[in-house]
Amino acid sequence: MNLTPQLTTKLKQLRLSGILDTLEVRNKQAIDQKLSFTEFLMQLATDEVDRREQKKLTTRLRRANFPSSKTLEGFDFDARPHLNRALIFDLATCSFIEEKSNVLIVGPSGVGKSHLAQALGHIACRRGYDVLYLSMTKMLAQLNAGRADGSYDRRFASLARADLLILDDFGLKALRPPSDEDFHELIAERHEHAPIIITSNLDFGEWGQAFSNPLLASASVDRLRDNAHCLVVEGDSHRKPRSSSTPKNGSKNKTRE
Repeated sequence: MNLTPQLTTKLKQLRLSGILDTLEVRNKQAIDQKLSFTEFLMQLATDEVDRREQKKLTTRLRRANFPSSKTLEGFDFDARPHLNRALIFDLATCSFIEEKSNVLIVGPSGVGKSHLAQALGHIACRRGYDVLYLSMTKMLAQLNAGRADGSYDRRFASLARADLLILDDFGLKALRPPSDEDFHELIAERHEHAPIIITSNLDFGEWGQAFSNPLLASASVDRLRDNAHCLVVEGDSHRKPRSSSTPKNGSKNKTRE
């Protein structure tokens, strides 16, 4: 008797239809290996748990809004011999999230700051944390747009409640009112409650220069650096320009972009 149709109906009623994806394979395995009913059921239950966990991870990664799939496994440590690897691998345990300690990553353009920030965020997603990634410019633009359409409070709350907030490229643009106030309020809201990872081309001593208001600068930078993990990435940019060729007649051909 073929019980698959009736079993399919029952599994759907129990919201366990994912088991159907591996049911045939597991059934053959149970027959070949002479598994007990309990062992067979354990295999199916494990498959369902794994499927649900993968679905949750996919959802967290989508919500994180990473611009690319950067992982720690894909980072070229050999190109950065002076990098504090011990600190990075300690951060990869995600203990800083539980400690509610910020991570501040500085260095020149193209050395892998964004890669490291996204990689730590990716690990956090795999460990079950809700992560949100934005560039500073996009984050402030979203809050500014919220003032116009009445969604400011909702947008701010989303930034404030994420388990881990990653803000890329701090200091590329000077913070003018009301953006400097928005940034300060966000820092104050998350201070000692939830961590922020920030990347910047500016040296730590230059962060205050990104604010037009010295008082906001002092208060914001102090909170950011309070008990924070500071990582300096040094070296040449890995973004190499294409070389141009010079013909014999002396004229230069422009490289195609």
